[in-house]
Amino acid sequence: MKFIKDWRQVLRWAWSVRLMGLAALLSAVEAVSPHLGGVLAPGQLALVSALATTGAVVARILVQKDLDHGT
Repeated sequence: MKFIKDWRQVLRWAWSVRLMGLAALLSAVEAVSPHLGGVLAPGQLALVSALATTGAVVARILVQKDLDHGT
């Protein structure tokens, strides 16, 4: 396995990485949500997390402006 060219820039600016981070954060919040006193309806965070993950997949296959796309 080999890192892509400018992987630091990709980690910082790529929307796919940002959306995957958001999905991970939402999944973590969902795990502790029963301890938050029922602020959100069950499954609400799971739905938003699924949407963020879907967005990450779409962003991963699209060309993202201002990123070097070399490997």
